[in-house]
Amino acid sequence: MTAPAAVTSPPSQGGALASLRRLIMYALLFALVVIAASGVGGLLERLFQTASVLASGDVQGVALSLAFTLVGGPLALLLWWFAWRRLDDPAERTAAGWGLYLTAMYAVSLIIATTSLLAMAVSFIDTRESQWQPPLATGLVWLGIWLWHRWMWKRPAKPSRHLDDVRAVVGSVFGLLLGAGAAIAALSALLDVAIRGFPLSAGFEPWWYAVLRPLVWAAGGALVWWWHWFREGGRRFRTGLVDVAMIAVGVFAAGITSLGGLGVVVFVLLRLAFDRSDPLNLLLEPLAPAVSAALIGAVVWRYHRTTSAHRSPTTRRAGLLVTSAVALAVAAAGVGVVVNAVLAAAVSPLAGGGTRTLLLGGISSLLVGAPAWWLAWDPRHQPRSADQIPPGRRVYLVAFFGVSAVVALVTLLVIGYRLFEFLLGDVTGGSLLDRVRAPLGLLVAAGLVAGYHFALWRHDRGLLAAAAPARRRIISITLVSGYPPATVDPEALAAGISAAAGGAKVTTWLRTDDGGPAVPPSSAPPAAGDVIRQVAGALESSSAEGAGREGSAGRHVLVMVGPAGRVEVVPLEAPGSRPPEPVV
Repeated sequence: MTAPAAVTSPPSQGGALASLRRLIMYALLFALVVIAASGVGGLLERLFQTASVLASGDVQGVALSLAFTLVGGPLALLLWWFAWRRLDDPAERTAAGWGLYLTAMYAVSLIIATTSLLAMAVSFIDTRESQWQPPLATGLVWLGIWLWHRWMWKRPAKPSRHLDDVRAVVGSVFGLLLGAGAAIAALSALLDVAIRGFPLSAGFEPWWYAVLRPLVWAAGGALVWWWHWFREGGRRFRTGLVDVAMIAVGVFAAGITSLGGLGVVVFVLLRLAFDRSDPLNLLLEPLAPAVSAALIGAVVWRYHRTTSAHRSPTTRRAGLLVTSAVALAVAAAGVGVVVNAVLAAAVSPLAGGGTRTLLLGGISSLLVGAPAWWLAWDPRHQPRSADQIPPGRRVYLVAFFGVSAVVALVTLLVIGYRLFEFLLGDVTGGSLLDRVRAPLGLLVAAGLVAGYHFALWRHDRGLLAAAAPARRRIISITLVSGYPPATVDPEALAAGISAAAGGAKVTTWLRTDDGGPAVPPSSAPPAAGDVIRQVAGALESSSAEGAGREGSAGRHVLVMVGPAGRVEVVPLEAPGSRPPEPVV
């Protein structure tokens, strides 16, 4: 009687079950930590507000906080202890579940703790009664959770070093966004007082309150960014995640902010010079926020552009391409608005105020975006050979062409809808030109961008095709092998030569004669890899010699290899494939 075979699960099934187990465990742990933090924060808030009577009439709120604390807290600690013990296994520490939990909880605790403590500090800058208890309670609880998870992250006994760059990116990006946004608000409030001569805030509080509040937020955000970027070593990491975050936030977002603010500044100046249809106070209203956005965005943009210059060539090139993309988007938007304004003037020449304002908006976008794109892209110095095509350029061209084509398609659909709507007798939308002028302007801008990038892509493709290795022209190889099958496997030899020739079809023939002088008996039989490398080198030399030939020369090749180490490559052509010689 034979014993039944043991039933074993495939490795893929075991890995899937382990991943599912980790996902459920860490999701529960995240939820329990949030529940416990909410309960402890509620109790602390009531403790700060009513030091003598804890309930203070809010029985339901106190009961909920007690339930969250006394039920969710122990469950969270128990599940954490179970998960922490399993982290002795390196596979658990490097699993995606642990990394996701640690990153998510670190980010949530950092954001809530920072915003709560800053809100508590700002609450004292008020002429009314300060409400500091709720943000202080919340901030203390989540600060403790942040310190707890940072301790786990840097624990030497159970290191998570492969996630250090994630922690640095989370903190630096959050601090940069918070600090830059608050700095724009603070500078905007100050400049508005200087430009328009009265505070933005209503009431009887001093004007500098509106400046001091965002200044506190800006200082907190700058501190968080400095801590993670310098203290935690975010700028020293040479990982793809850090590079992507630097390009996305420090170059792309900051570039949009700076160019957008500068465009509004130019627009306001143009309106002051050519369009005084609105009161002066209303004309100057967007000037202070625009100047602040342009200045702060330019500082952030410049710093990250300078930092990216000391990193990998790919990162430096990505920074230039992103800068070019932002500037081109601003310039293309300006083209679309100018076309829209010109068509609007053609439809109703008497309506000069709104059309003039629209035209000045498009001109301001063009004046800002076009020079920035020219400096970043430099259309005068485009690649003249395949070696000069930088990495990422073709992806950039294809991406811009694709986005522009999609925009053009959507605008065509809108134009078609407006056209049929007009033909079917709808008279509520004005004339046909007035209906289609906005999408038509967008269509012109998208068409120009798509056509320009498609032409560049075709030019680069021609350069790459001209510089492509001539050996790729080989489509079939007839292999005549003098090695006996016992010495070199003919199938392995044919497969290796086919791969070396770019996937050419190989037909193998074995010689029946001796093939020339034989290898001495004392010599070891050759390895198939050595023979393949020797044949590949001969194919490369033969292809280079016939690279400039026209017709089908070099597309069919005869390769003869022998036991004496001889390799002979003979290009073949069909009779009549060569063009006739000219008659002199």
